[in-house]
Amino acid sequence: MSFAFRPARRAAFSVFSRVLSGGLTAAAALALPGTAFAAQPEPWQMGFQKAATPMMEQVDEFHDLLLILITLISLFVLALLVMTVVKFRESKNPTPSKTTHNLLLEVVWTVVPVLILVVIAVPSFRLLYYTDKAPEPTAAEKAAGKTVMTVKAVGHQWYWSYEYSTAEGGKLRFESRIACRGTIDPENRKECEEANKSFQAKHKRDVIRLLDVDNEMVLPVDATVRVYVTAADVIHAWTIPASGAKVDAVPGQTNETWVRFTRPGWYFGQCSEICGQDHAFMPIGLRVVTAEEYKAWLAAAWKKATEDSDGFSVVREPQKTARTGTPVKGTPARIAAASAQR
Repeated sequence: MSFAFRPARRAAFSVFSRVLSGGLTAAAALALPGTAFAAQPEPWQMGFQKAATPMMEQVDEFHDLLLILITLISLFVLALLVMTVVKFRESKNPTPSKTTHNLLLEVVWTVVPVLILVVIAVPSFRLLYYTDKAPEPTAAEKAAGKTVMTVKAVGHQWYWSYEYSTAEGGKLRFESRIACRGTIDPENRKECEEANKSFQAKHKRDVIRLLDVDNEMVLPVDATVRVYVTAADVIHAWTIPASGAKVDAVPGQTNETWVRFTRPGWYFGQCSEICGQDHAFMPIGLRVVTAEEYKAWLAAAWKKATEDSDGFSVVREPQKTARTGTPVKGTPARIAAASAQR
Protein backbone atom coordinates (compact mmCIF):
# COMPACT_ATOMS: atom_id res chain seq x y z
CA MET A 1 0.00 0.00 0.00
CA SER A 2 1.27 3.47 -0.78
CA PHE A 3 -0.20 6.91 -1.10
CA ALA A 4 -0.32 9.12 -4.16
CA PHE A 5 2.71 11.14 -5.29
CA ARG A 6 4.81 9.31 -2.71
CA PRO A 7 8.31 9.98 -4.18
CA ALA A 8 7.75 13.72 -4.58
CA ARG A 9 6.39 14.14 -1.07
CA ARG A 10 9.13 12.02 0.43
CA ALA A 11 11.84 14.13 -1.23
CA ALA A 12 10.19 17.45 -0.36
CA PHE A 13 9.54 16.60 3.26
CA SER A 14 12.96 15.04 3.72
CA VAL A 15 14.46 18.49 3.07
CA PHE A 16 11.74 20.20 5.13
CA SER A 17 12.27 17.92 8.14
CA ARG A 18 16.03 18.30 8.08
CA VAL A 19 15.79 22.07 8.01
CA LEU A 20 13.42 22.09 10.99
CA SER A 21 14.82 19.41 13.23
CA GLY A 22 17.83 17.69 11.79
CA GLY A 23 20.42 20.23 12.94
CA LEU A 24 19.12 20.53 16.48
CA THR A 25 18.70 16.79 16.93
CA ALA A 26 22.10 15.93 15.49
CA ALA A 27 23.86 18.55 17.61
CA ALA A 28 22.19 17.31 20.77
CA ALA A 29 22.86 13.66 19.89
CA LEU A 30 26.62 14.23 19.93
CA ALA A 31 26.45 14.91 23.65
CA LEU A 32 24.34 11.85 24.52
CA PRO A 33 25.52 8.37 25.46
CA GLY A 34 23.95 5.54 23.50
CA THR A 35 23.01 7.61 20.45
CA ALA A 36 24.03 4.77 18.14
CA PHE A 37 20.93 2.88 19.16
CA ALA A 38 18.02 2.68 16.79
CA ALA A 39 15.45 4.95 18.36
CA GLN A 40 15.16 7.04 21.49
CA PRO A 41 13.92 10.56 22.27
CA GLU A 42 16.46 13.32 21.68
CA PRO A 43 16.67 16.84 23.17
CA TRP A 44 14.98 19.42 20.93
CA GLN A 45 13.51 16.69 18.77
CA MET A 46 10.86 18.03 16.37
CA GLY A 47 9.05 15.23 14.62
CA PHE A 48 8.82 11.46 14.70
CA GLN A 49 11.60 9.05 15.48
CA LYS A 50 13.04 7.38 12.39
CA ALA A 51 10.64 4.71 11.14
CA ALA A 52 11.79 1.18 11.92
CA THR A 53 8.79 -0.78 10.61
CA PRO A 54 6.61 -0.73 7.45
CA MET A 55 3.73 0.43 9.65
CA MET A 56 5.60 3.52 10.83
CA GLU A 57 6.67 4.30 7.25
CA GLN A 58 2.98 4.40 6.32
CA VAL A 59 2.26 6.65 9.32
CA ASP A 60 5.05 8.99 8.21
CA GLU A 61 3.61 9.22 4.71
CA PHE A 62 0.11 9.92 6.00
CA HIS A 63 1.51 12.60 8.31
CA ASP A 64 3.26 14.23 5.34
CA LEU A 65 0.03 14.24 3.33
CA LEU A 66 -1.85 15.88 6.21
CA LEU A 67 0.92 18.43 6.68
CA ILE A 68 0.67 19.45 3.01
CA LEU A 69 -3.11 19.84 3.23
CA ILE A 70 -3.00 21.72 6.53
CA THR A 71 -0.30 24.08 5.21
CA LEU A 72 -2.25 24.84 2.02
CA ILE A 73 -5.50 25.41 3.93
CA SER A 74 -3.76 27.69 6.45
CA LEU A 75 -2.14 29.76 3.68
CA PHE A 76 -5.46 30.03 1.84
CA VAL A 77 -7.31 31.19 4.96
CA LEU A 78 -4.52 33.66 5.74
CA ALA A 79 -4.75 35.05 2.19
CA LEU A 80 -8.53 35.49 2.58
CA LEU A 81 -8.06 37.31 5.88
CA VAL A 82 -5.42 39.65 4.43
CA MET A 83 -7.56 40.33 1.37
CA THR A 84 -10.58 41.07 3.56
CA VAL A 85 -8.63 43.45 5.79
CA VAL A 86 -7.10 45.32 2.84
CA LYS A 87 -9.97 45.35 0.36
CA PHE A 88 -12.85 45.95 2.72
CA ARG A 89 -11.32 48.39 5.19
CA GLU A 90 -13.44 51.42 6.02
CA SER A 91 -11.24 53.98 4.26
CA LYS A 92 -11.47 52.13 0.92
CA ASN A 93 -15.00 50.78 1.23
CA PRO A 94 -17.12 53.25 3.27
CA THR A 95 -20.38 51.68 2.07
CA PRO A 96 -20.40 47.97 2.96
CA SER A 97 -21.88 45.43 0.57
CA LYS A 98 -25.31 44.08 1.53
CA THR A 99 -24.97 40.81 -0.36
CA THR A 100 -26.55 37.97 1.61
CA HIS A 101 -26.46 35.03 -0.84
CA ASN A 102 -24.11 33.76 -3.52
CA LEU A 103 -25.06 30.34 -4.89
CA LEU A 104 -21.71 29.58 -6.53
CA LEU A 105 -19.73 30.59 -3.46
CA GLU A 106 -21.94 28.55 -1.13
CA VAL A 107 -21.62 25.46 -3.33
CA VAL A 108 -17.84 25.86 -3.50
CA TRP A 109 -17.31 26.27 0.22
CA THR A 110 -19.47 23.18 0.84
CA VAL A 111 -18.07 20.87 -1.84
CA VAL A 112 -14.37 21.70 -1.45
CA PRO A 113 -14.19 20.78 2.28
CA VAL A 114 -16.03 17.54 1.51
CA LEU A 115 -13.46 16.68 -1.18
CA ILE A 116 -10.63 17.49 1.21
CA LEU A 117 -12.13 15.16 3.82
CA VAL A 118 -12.44 12.40 1.22
CA VAL A 119 -8.77 12.86 0.28
CA ILE A 120 -7.93 12.45 3.97
CA ALA A 121 -10.40 9.61 4.68
CA VAL A 122 -9.31 7.19 1.94
CA PRO A 123 -5.65 6.79 3.02
CA SER A 124 -6.73 7.09 6.66
CA PHE A 125 -8.97 4.01 6.45
CA ARG A 126 -6.34 2.13 4.45
CA LEU A 127 -3.77 2.82 7.14
CA LEU A 128 -6.22 1.92 9.91
CA TYR A 129 -6.91 -1.50 8.42
CA TYR A 130 -3.23 -2.01 7.62
CA THR A 131 -2.28 -1.53 11.28
CA ASP A 132 -5.18 -3.58 12.64
CA LYS A 133 -4.05 -7.15 11.92
CA ALA A 134 -0.71 -8.78 11.18
CA PRO A 135 -0.47 -9.70 7.48
CA GLU A 136 -0.40 -13.42 6.76
CA PRO A 137 2.80 -14.81 5.23
CA THR A 138 2.96 -14.87 1.45
CA ALA A 139 3.42 -18.13 -0.47
CA ALA A 140 7.15 -17.40 -0.84
CA GLU A 141 7.47 -16.69 2.89
CA LYS A 142 5.63 -19.90 3.76
CA ALA A 143 7.92 -21.84 1.44
CA ALA A 144 10.90 -20.30 3.25
CA GLY A 145 9.44 -21.43 6.59
CA LYS A 146 8.51 -17.95 7.81
CA THR A 147 5.50 -17.70 10.12
CA VAL A 148 3.88 -15.02 12.27
CA MET A 149 5.29 -14.94 15.80
CA THR A 150 2.96 -14.25 18.70
CA VAL A 151 3.90 -12.34 21.85
CA LYS A 152 1.55 -11.30 24.63
CA ALA A 153 2.22 -8.05 26.52
CA VAL A 154 0.49 -7.57 29.87
CA GLY A 155 0.43 -4.23 31.69
CA HIS A 156 0.71 -4.17 35.48
CA GLN A 157 1.03 -1.43 38.06
CA TRP A 158 3.79 -0.49 37.20
CA TYR A 159 5.70 -2.83 34.93
CA TRP A 160 5.18 -5.03 31.86
CA SER A 161 5.29 -8.77 31.48
CA TYR A 162 5.66 -10.72 28.24
CA GLU A 163 4.68 -14.22 27.18
CA TYR A 164 6.34 -15.99 24.22
CA SER A 165 4.81 -19.10 22.71
CA THR A 166 7.62 -21.63 22.30
CA ALA A 167 8.11 -25.13 20.94
CA GLU A 168 9.04 -26.51 24.36
CA GLY A 169 5.43 -27.14 25.34
CA GLY A 170 4.73 -24.00 27.33
CA LYS A 171 4.92 -20.23 27.25
CA LEU A 172 8.00 -18.31 28.25
CA ARG A 173 7.03 -15.50 30.63
CA PHE A 174 9.18 -12.74 32.09
CA GLU A 175 8.75 -9.41 33.84
CA SER A 176 10.20 -6.16 32.50
CA ARG A 177 10.76 -3.41 35.06
CA ILE A 178 12.45 -0.01 34.91
CA ALA A 179 16.21 -0.15 35.41
CA CYS A 180 16.97 3.45 36.40
CA ARG A 181 14.48 5.98 37.78
CA GLY A 182 16.89 8.87 38.35
CA THR A 183 19.87 10.06 40.34
CA ILE A 184 18.39 12.64 42.74
CA ASP A 185 17.13 10.27 45.41
CA PRO A 186 20.00 8.32 47.07
CA GLU A 187 18.17 5.00 46.75
CA ASN A 188 17.43 5.60 43.06
CA ARG A 189 21.03 6.73 42.50
CA LYS A 190 22.30 3.44 43.89
CA GLU A 191 19.84 1.55 41.71
CA CYS A 192 21.07 3.42 38.61
CA GLU A 193 24.72 2.78 39.45
CA GLU A 194 24.08 -0.95 39.75
CA ALA A 195 22.04 -0.95 36.53
CA ASN A 196 24.80 0.94 34.74
CA LYS A 197 27.38 -1.70 35.75
CA SER A 198 25.04 -4.42 34.52
CA PHE A 199 24.44 -2.71 31.16
CA GLN A 200 28.16 -2.07 30.68
CA ALA A 201 28.83 -5.75 31.24
CA LYS A 202 25.96 -7.09 29.12
CA HIS A 203 25.51 -4.50 26.37
CA LYS A 204 28.69 -2.37 26.47
CA ARG A 205 26.76 0.89 26.99
CA ASP A 206 25.41 3.15 29.73
CA VAL A 207 21.91 2.68 31.06
CA ILE A 208 19.35 5.20 29.76
CA ARG A 209 17.38 6.85 32.55
CA LEU A 210 13.59 6.24 32.50
CA LEU A 211 13.80 4.10 29.32
CA ASP A 212 15.92 1.02 29.96
CA VAL A 213 14.49 -2.07 31.64
CA ASP A 214 16.01 -5.04 33.44
CA ASN A 215 14.59 -7.62 31.00
CA GLU A 216 13.96 -6.17 27.56
CA MET A 217 11.64 -7.67 24.98
CA VAL A 218 13.72 -9.33 22.23
CA LEU A 219 12.57 -9.91 18.64
CA PRO A 220 14.31 -11.12 15.47
CA VAL A 221 14.79 -8.66 12.63
CA ASP A 222 12.46 -8.91 9.61
CA ALA A 223 10.03 -11.15 11.52
CA THR A 224 6.31 -10.42 11.53
CA VAL A 225 5.24 -10.39 15.18
CA ARG A 226 1.64 -10.36 16.33
CA VAL A 227 1.39 -8.62 19.70
CA TYR A 228 -1.61 -9.29 21.95
CA VAL A 229 -1.98 -6.60 24.60
CA THR A 230 -3.99 -6.72 27.82
CA ALA A 231 -3.74 -5.56 31.44
CA ALA A 232 -3.93 -7.19 34.84
CA ASP A 233 -5.26 -4.26 36.88
CA VAL A 234 -5.98 -0.85 35.28
CA ILE A 235 -5.82 0.52 31.74
CA HIS A 236 -2.32 0.94 30.30
CA ALA A 237 -1.09 1.52 26.74
CA TRP A 238 1.72 -0.34 24.96
CA THR A 239 3.55 2.12 22.72
CA ILE A 240 6.82 2.11 20.76
CA PRO A 241 7.01 5.30 18.64
CA ALA A 242 9.54 4.02 16.08
CA SER A 243 7.30 1.04 15.30
CA GLY A 244 4.04 2.96 14.89
CA ALA A 245 2.37 0.57 17.34
CA LYS A 246 0.17 2.07 20.04
CA VAL A 247 -2.62 0.04 21.60
CA ASP A 248 -4.53 0.20 24.89
CA ALA A 249 -4.04 -2.55 27.46
CA VAL A 250 -7.49 -3.09 29.00
CA PRO A 251 -8.23 -5.52 31.86
CA GLY A 252 -10.40 -8.40 30.66
CA GLN A 253 -9.91 -7.51 27.00
CA THR A 254 -7.21 -8.49 24.52
CA ASN A 255 -6.26 -6.00 21.82
CA GLU A 256 -3.98 -6.74 18.89
CA THR A 257 -1.26 -4.95 16.98
CA TRP A 258 1.79 -6.10 15.02
CA VAL A 259 5.35 -5.09 14.25
CA ARG A 260 8.06 -6.03 11.76
CA PHE A 261 11.35 -4.31 12.46
CA THR A 262 13.58 -3.88 9.43
CA ARG A 263 16.87 -3.21 11.23
CA PRO A 264 18.49 -4.37 14.46
CA GLY A 265 18.87 -2.02 17.42
CA TRP A 266 17.27 -0.75 20.59
CA TYR A 267 13.78 0.71 20.62
CA PHE A 268 12.02 2.37 23.52
CA GLY A 269 8.51 3.34 24.50
CA GLN A 270 6.51 4.19 27.59
CA CYS A 271 3.04 3.53 28.94
CA SER A 272 0.82 6.08 27.23
CA GLU A 273 -2.24 5.85 29.47
CA ILE A 274 -2.21 7.47 32.91
CA CYS A 275 -2.34 4.47 35.23
CA GLY A 276 -1.50 5.68 38.70
CA GLN A 277 1.35 6.75 40.94
CA ASP A 278 4.26 5.27 38.94
CA HIS A 279 2.85 5.77 35.45
CA ALA A 280 6.04 7.58 34.43
CA PHE A 281 8.17 4.62 35.52
CA MET A 282 6.95 1.73 33.35
CA PRO A 283 8.98 1.99 30.12
CA ILE A 284 9.02 -0.50 27.26
CA GLY A 285 12.44 -1.71 26.17
CA LEU A 286 12.80 -3.73 22.98
CA ARG A 287 15.94 -5.11 21.36
CA VAL A 288 15.88 -6.30 17.75
CA VAL A 289 18.58 -8.84 16.87
CA THR A 290 19.52 -11.22 14.08
CA ALA A 291 17.84 -14.63 13.83
CA GLU A 292 20.91 -16.39 15.25
CA GLU A 293 21.13 -13.99 18.19
CA TYR A 294 17.42 -14.42 18.84
CA LYS A 295 17.76 -18.21 19.00
CA ALA A 296 20.64 -17.84 21.48
CA TRP A 297 18.64 -15.39 23.62
CA LEU A 298 15.57 -17.68 23.56
CA ALA A 299 17.62 -20.67 24.68
CA ALA A 300 19.15 -18.67 27.54
CA ALA A 301 15.75 -17.24 28.50
CA TRP A 302 14.17 -20.67 28.49
CA LYS A 303 16.91 -21.94 30.79
CA LYS A 304 16.22 -19.06 33.21
CA ALA A 305 12.50 -19.81 33.02
CA THR A 306 12.93 -23.48 33.92
CA GLU A 307 15.06 -22.37 36.87
CA ASP A 308 12.49 -19.67 37.73
CA SER A 309 15.18 -16.98 38.04
CA ASP A 310 15.62 -13.29 37.11
CA GLY A 311 11.89 -12.80 36.68
CA PHE A 312 11.58 -15.56 34.04
CA SER A 313 9.10 -18.39 34.42
CA VAL A 314 7.21 -21.01 32.42
CA VAL A 315 3.46 -20.79 31.85
CA ARG A 316 2.25 -24.33 31.22
CA GLU A 317 -0.80 -24.95 29.08
CA PRO A 318 -3.71 -26.47 31.07
CA GLN A 319 -3.93 -30.24 30.65
CA LYS A 320 -7.05 -31.62 28.99
CA THR A 321 -9.21 -34.72 29.39
CA ALA A 322 -8.80 -37.50 26.88
CA ARG A 323 -12.37 -37.53 25.57
CA THR A 324 -13.63 -33.97 25.56
CA GLY A 325 -10.49 -31.87 25.53
CA THR A 326 -11.86 -29.83 28.43
CA PRO A 327 -9.14 -28.21 30.58
CA VAL A 328 -8.96 -29.81 34.02
CA LYS A 329 -7.17 -28.16 36.94
CA GLY A 330 -5.40 -30.16 39.61
CA THR A 331 -2.76 -32.80 40.10
CA PRO A 332 -2.15 -35.52 37.45
CA ALA A 333 -4.01 -38.03 39.63
CA ARG A 334 -7.09 -35.81 39.78
CA ILE A 335 -6.87 -35.23 36.05
CA ALA A 336 -6.70 -38.97 35.39
CA ALA A 337 -9.65 -39.59 37.69
CA ALA A 338 -11.73 -36.88 36.03
CA SER A 339 -10.89 -38.32 32.62
CA ALA A 340 -11.85 -41.84 33.68
CA GLN A 341 -15.21 -40.63 35.04
CA ARG A 342 -16.04 -39.15 31.65
